Order: sequence, then C-alpha cells, then structure tokens
Amino acid sequence: MLPFASVILPFLCPQRIAALQSDTLIIRQLGLRPWHDVSQAMHQFTDTRDATTADEIWLVEHPPIFTQGQAGKAEHVLVPGDIPVVQSDRGGQVTYHGPGQQIMYVLLDVKRRKTGVRELVTALEQTVVETLAHYDVSASARADAPGVYVGEKKICSLGLRIRKGCSFHGLALNIAMDLAPFQRINPCGYAGMQMMQLSDVAPGVTPADVQPRLIDAFCQQLAITRCEWRSADELDVL
Repeated sequence: MLPFASVILPFLCPQRIAALQSDTLIIRQLGLRPWHDVSQAMHQFTDTRDATTADEIWLVEHPPIFTQGQAGKAEHVLVPGDIPVVQSDRGGQVTYHGPGQQIMYVLLDVKRRKTGVRELVTALEQTVVETLAHYDVSASARADAPGVYVGEKKICSLGLRIRKGCSFHGLALNIAMDLAPFQRINPCGYAGMQMMQLSDVAPGVTPADVQPRLIDAFCQQLAITRCEWRSADELDVL
C-alpha cells in the first residue's frame, strides 16, 4: 500500500500542495556553532525565502560571545576580556551567549501567519514560561524589560528582527552554562541585573532535555499543528 501522502498529494492542485508545505514548521538541531556562521545563514535564509518557503526553528548553542543589539550602547560592555563583542541587527541591548544556553532562532513568515510582532514576543515569552513550569519553576514576563524572569532574576533573553514580513533571531534560555561572563556586561542594558539558569533549580538538566518542551509549547502558542524535525545537513545556507 502506498503511503498516505503518495495517495493524496497527486489529487491536490500545486497551489494546495505549496500551501500544505508552507504551513509546516521545520525544526533543526544545529548543535554548537559559531555565531557568525549562523547569523549569516539566518540572513541568507530570510533574504532568499518566498511565499512557499516553510517556516523554521533553529536550535543552537554558540561558543562564548557578547552580542550588541540595535539599541546597544558601548557603556554596557564593561570588561569583555577575551570574549569577542559583535554587532547584531536584532532588537535590544547587549547579552552573552555560551555553551549550555539554548538559543531558539525563529524564522517565521509572520505576515503569512498574520502574527504581529507583539503577539510573537508574547508567544515566545509564554513558551519559556510554560517550559519552565514543567520543571516546577514559576516564571513570568515583564512589561518594562522583555524576557523571562524567575523572581527578580533573568533566565531568558529575547531579541527579534522583522524583515520582508519575516522574523529572525529569537530567544536565549540559560540552562546549564557558565554565568560568570554576564558580570562583564550590563545584561540587556540593566546595571546589576542578576542572571540565573534552569540547572540552578533542576540539577542535571541539559539543552537537549529542554528542546522538545520548548517546541511543543511554542507550537501550542501559535496553534501550529504540522511540525517536522529535519537534519541540519539538509540546510543549504549553512
């Protein structure tokens, strides 16, 4: 017997097939990769996509690096030392990325999904809140400072860019990492901002443990029902 898709798809018009493909959210696990390589790939993906391109989520970790957002100010980079500082075109101020931090880059056609920027930010924040709740961690967003907090401590940073009706960049959730480099900056432009990570309250947790929960929560937030996990090797731009 032929697979279901093989039986059904020949009877669908090309426009309908394209619609089904573009409605699918593709998830890719990129592992540990240099920030510059992934940033370049994100831009190329966004610049070359069209109305039929499926949306994607890239799950990645970066070697140690400070990134300055579009609103970033030099005075918030205190003592970078041997950690490079790079300019990013995402929103927000300076933050730190390093191994053990789960980054989720969100490459969505928000115009096609009829999703506003504020709606997407809220969806990302609630994705993290619900993910942390699985570990019995009570977290919340703040109106005055984007991101997710446990009490007064920040556990997740957000930064997005919208171009041609499509989003890129995303969130960075601290899971099991060295938090010391955050002391070399004013995180997100806030002097004295305290940072924390999930392993502080859930010892032994890893980014790989958290990935499927993040994806499930995000899909629920945006009512996405079609998801496919695909290999990073299939990604032409990386």
